[in-house]
Amino acid sequence: MFEKVLVANRGEIAVRIIRACRELGLASVAVYSDVDREALHTALADEAYHIGPTPAAESYLNIGRLVEVARRSGAGAVHPGYGFLAESAAFARAVGEAGLVWIGPHPEAIEAMGSKVESRRLMARAGVPITPGTAEPVTSPKAVAEFAAEHGYPVAVKASAGGGGKGFAVARGEEEAGAAFERASREGEAYFGDGAVYLEKYLPHPRHIEIQVVCDRHGNAAHLGERDCSIQRRHQKLVEECPSPAMTPEMRERMGAAAVAAARAVGYDSVGTVEFLVQDEEFYFLEMNTRVQVEHPITEEVTGIDIVQTGIRIATGEPLPFAQEEICWRGHAIEVRLNAEDPASGFAPSPGMVTAYAEPGGPGVRVDSSLRGPGLVPESYDPLFAKLIVRGRDRRDALSRLRRALGEFRVEGIATTLPFFRAILDEESFLSGDYTTGYIAERMGALRMEPAPAAGGAPPARGEGRSLEVEVDGRLFRVRVFGELSGRGGAGVQAPPRRGGGGSRRASAVEGTVAAPMQGTIVKVLVREGQEVAADEPVCILEAMKMESEIRTPKAGRVAKVAVGPGQAVRGGDPLVVVE
Repeated sequence: MFEKVLVANRGEIAVRIIRACRELGLASVAVYSDVDREALHTALADEAYHIGPTPAAESYLNIGRLVEVARRSGAGAVHPGYGFLAESAAFARAVGEAGLVWIGPHPEAIEAMGSKVESRRLMARAGVPITPGTAEPVTSPKAVAEFAAEHGYPVAVKASAGGGGKGFAVARGEEEAGAAFERASREGEAYFGDGAVYLEKYLPHPRHIEIQVVCDRHGNAAHLGERDCSIQRRHQKLVEECPSPAMTPEMRERMGAAAVAAARAVGYDSVGTVEFLVQDEEFYFLEMNTRVQVEHPITEEVTGIDIVQTGIRIATGEPLPFAQEEICWRGHAIEVRLNAEDPASGFAPSPGMVTAYAEPGGPGVRVDSSLRGPGLVPESYDPLFAKLIVRGRDRRDALSRLRRALGEFRVEGIATTLPFFRAILDEESFLSGDYTTGYIAERMGALRMEPAPAAGGAPPARGEGRSLEVEVDGRLFRVRVFGELSGRGGAGVQAPPRRGGGGSRRASAVEGTVAAPMQGTIVKVLVREGQEVAADEPVCILEAMKMESEIRTPKAGRVAKVAVGPGQAVRGGDPLVVVE
């Protein structure tokens, strides 16, 4: 039995694992990059070690450095969390070769399920339903048209090594085949080092439902029920529920059996998640995530099973402490992801310093966070910084508790997804549970969201207002003041302009200059000098906080100058393209 665990991750999942280790009586070792020196996970761990500069490639993705620190610290095991190297078979092997315990499935299972093409083959042999698709990777956009001739549009183009919404594009017609193929391949290469793509029939209005599985190293396996992850943007989940509003006991039994069969097909021996698309009461295998899932807390809330601790116990060689028939589900749980994104501006990234932070509490409320007060949400990593989890007797009770908790949650200094979650609680299809993966595309325009606060504590823009507390005759009043606060405590009539950018996909143009809406890296330039462009045409692709955004020109004209190139880092406001 190991006594110390190195947590090869950061943020809220590192905090979650460190706490699990402490409850098990295990010492924990945190790692941090330059920007994370004062992060919460470094303060909570028993030890913390610097592993390199801020870029993930030089720190959290540096296998050699992570193994070196594990050995130097005396850790006996490594927990990868999710993201970064969590589904890296190479990392799992390196940990094992160093004489350490990998808290996760064996490398061969990671490889088998990491390749979407290979995993589809395995699932078909195991009798798990799969959507129509190609058995081998395809090499050109022509293959998209040929596949569509047999199965029809739309066609999903997926990176074989993809996951988490990366390396995924949809061709809704022949004119989109080339762009979809190129994007999926490019993202597969950029995020996973593998540009191979395959094709699937795209289901237009499915629900995204996943099954939590747990398998030990003694041949025991069970599932812990489902999570509905259908509310997502660009295949990035935002809201998760357990149980699913659309699930029947009969379907849960069938999907659970299919998920266990999927895990057994690769000799799985850890905690993991099998994801399905569900449409017209039929379900189809999507992928398997060979790690702990972001949304695992809602399953913990309704089953009473600590998934992170279970994964650690399995790695020590312990058998599962429960059988399938002993698992029961009580109540309803919902998780919402707090991202540093502005939903009113197309969920544009909004990293920066959180100047005020206060979590909700009370019965049935849980917060897993990378913060416990004001702190930094770095632009270099995923925008997720906290998760709000609520539990109630039933869905109605959980929704009421979510409304109350969202009203108590306070985050200032950056834009967050809080306004989106507050808004959907007034939207009928969400309240009724009648939604699909198309929810945001279909309903976003009708949601009434509060505006994002100005960044860094700056005065808000005209019309947004600022909250103040005023005491009159011993009674406390909370009021909103509009306009700029003067040094005399009054409010002037002139408000400063809202800061430029904010991450909107449509960049502002000053005298024909299309500027970067946020700090990031240019992935690709889509136009050339002398080219004629139409209004709202994309001119380049910008990556910020692990998300790609198309930067569009607000006006038609001729491209007079291209000021950037692929791989170039830019700041908000930097000129990208000049259109005359």
